[in-house]
Amino acid sequence: MHHPGPPRFVTVGDDVELAPRRPESDADFAWSIAERPDDSEATVGNSAVEHLVPDEPGVYRLELGAPDGTHELTVRAFEDVTRPFRLEYDAAELPEHDPGDVWVTTTFNDFRVGELEPELIDDTYVYEDDVSPGRYNYAITVGDDFMGGDWGSIVVDGPERPRVRLDARVESSADDEEIVIEADAMPGPHSDADPEDLDVEFYVDDRDREALCASASASEASGDGLTVDGHEARCSLDAVDDQLRVHAVTVGERPGVSDTVRIESDGSVARPNEPPEWLDGATMYEIYVRSFVGDSGVTFERLEERVPYLEWLGIDVLWLTPILESRSAAQGEDAEHGPHGYDIVDYFDVAPDLGTRADFESFVDSCHDAGIHVLFDLVINHTSREHPAFQQSARGVAEYDDWFTWVDADDAFVSEDVREQSTGDVERVYDHYFDWWTLPNLNYDSLAVREHVLDIVDEWADTVDGFRCDVAWGVPHGFWKEVRQRVKTEHSAVDGDFLLLDETVPRDPHYGELEFDLHYDTGHYYGLREIGRGERPADDLLDVAESPAVDGIREDYVPMRYVDNHDEDRYVEECGRDALVAAVTATFALPGVPMVYYGQETGLRETRADMNWVNGDRALSRRVKSLIDLRASTAALVDGSVEAVDCDVSVGDDERVTAFARDDGEQRLVVVLHFGEGTAEVELSGPVGETDLVTGEPVAEGTTISVANAVVLAA
Repeated sequence: MHHPGPPRFVTVGDDVELAPRRPESDADFAWSIAERPDDSEATVGNSAVEHLVPDEPGVYRLELGAPDGTHELTVRAFEDVTRPFRLEYDAAELPEHDPGDVWVTTTFNDFRVGELEPELIDDTYVYEDDVSPGRYNYAITVGDDFMGGDWGSIVVDGPERPRVRLDARVESSADDEEIVIEADAMPGPHSDADPEDLDVEFYVDDRDREALCASASASEASGDGLTVDGHEARCSLDAVDDQLRVHAVTVGERPGVSDTVRIESDGSVARPNEPPEWLDGATMYEIYVRSFVGDSGVTFERLEERVPYLEWLGIDVLWLTPILESRSAAQGEDAEHGPHGYDIVDYFDVAPDLGTRADFESFVDSCHDAGIHVLFDLVINHTSREHPAFQQSARGVAEYDDWFTWVDADDAFVSEDVREQSTGDVERVYDHYFDWWTLPNLNYDSLAVREHVLDIVDEWADTVDGFRCDVAWGVPHGFWKEVRQRVKTEHSAVDGDFLLLDETVPRDPHYGELEFDLHYDTGHYYGLREIGRGERPADDLLDVAESPAVDGIREDYVPMRYVDNHDEDRYVEECGRDALVAAVTATFALPGVPMVYYGQETGLRETRADMNWVNGDRALSRRVKSLIDLRASTAALVDGSVEAVDCDVSVGDDERVTAFARDDGEQRLVVVLHFGEGTAEVELSGPVGETDLVTGEPVAEGTTISVANAVVLAA
């Protein structure tokens, strides 16, 4: 079925990608607008993949003509909520340069050099724009020198997004069974609004709407076939043909992100946005594949030999960096950033130096035997420049010309390196992010690309338990929705059992709308770095933990808590060992999924260095294992509420100490973190146990606690 999927919820001015599902590059597809707001002049073209930019708030009904019939798609556009974005930077802080070579790159232009040019005003570079409220990372560069550029972030203030949680039940009466869909509407945590002040809009999925509206029992309902009263919607169970998918959005000063509930014809209810059950309480571990074994050389067989270590440590989920054939892996240590594997040349076979496909499957089987789920690093935003499709696209082979986006060189930034490497005039350049000239972006406006990438998804989804999706922010939302539907229903032994983790930096709540289960918690990551460096007080940690709600992220959002990964400098190198212990304890003591990057538990200081198996920090390893074991056996650390605990620091810097409690009604724990030097003496407001549950050492006398870095106490 080529239906384009669930309704889209956007604001005026957003770019909405429109594409058929199950694409066939040799089939005919055509888009048209069947309905739009009265004052709208929005249009769509005649390609199979199109883009709608709503210009007025309201409902847009799109029609897709496809080989299997005509399909409808609803797009609800809310009012523009943008606010001014202003960036100022002292020109003298940049290396010697020509003002025409200075660029701003940021989250809202996907870090493309050559698009956003600041204005030089009295020795200050100024860039202004209008953007939605939120946090925006940026870089100011001379050319595409990101290493020598200035990095920072700007928070654009505005109203908080409200949130919604949908659920449903079936009520029986003498003559009917009625579906009741309830929306739990929640204002932002700092909003003055009450839940009853919020509007809730319900939308029946376009794939189910015709059958629901056609039923006799729905004849007196709204145009969607639902009877809506405030935060509740109803319809007869008899009106459900196969299944009924209902989406809802909460609207206050700005719209929130949507939630979805699915009701089957037998009355069973599912919440499709919820993650797999096996993720609850899990601990994740990332392996940088080429470095984990050590300097003896890595193969799948050697990785498999080390699965007992992961089992002993207590790991539940293993994320492997790419294991497919890639340019950097072939170059080895001669590759510019090492053998990272993110520049793939063959998506359908493993890297030959690692072994065979059968060797990889044996490794996965061993992980499964040890109770470990395996995540495959899915790299589909870009390929390597050595990929055969890109090489042929670069030469102008018609079959591959639209697999990548090409721009006339006169209208684009072209680095000096690219010009020097060219044997002729540079006529056109390919779309890419940052200074990633070796990683050309795939063009998702091409049906052939979409078809090819879905084949990649199908190739690996039955072998592993989930995908970690690289540069998820670079791939269209609509495509991720199709990937989710595909892996959850066609590649899961249990419906919905497949996991999707997004790399979206900074985090974005829209990637939780029928797309991903687990999300990089970039707010927590940045906050822990700033606290570790002494740039923020430790008490800000709970504000950081609460920030997903401020961003409008639903309560079923699962954050991946981390302090290190393969793209970042090691926390221990930047902030010190004691601050690392405090930060790692925070990742295990707050809600979410803690992620340990290989070598974090052994004190490794280089980001991608060989694992220090023999000379690693044994005390640190014992502490990390104890944290994993404690969390696995303590429900309060997984599901308990979080609340601040008052403390008075008598010895040490009070800005480097914070305390909070986790409480599930049956058990209460107090966590005290110290990011500073030496040992802090902390007076708590209530009695606690004397023994640190992580180390087993006595640390308390009454309500006075000695904290070198972190303690967890019964209360």
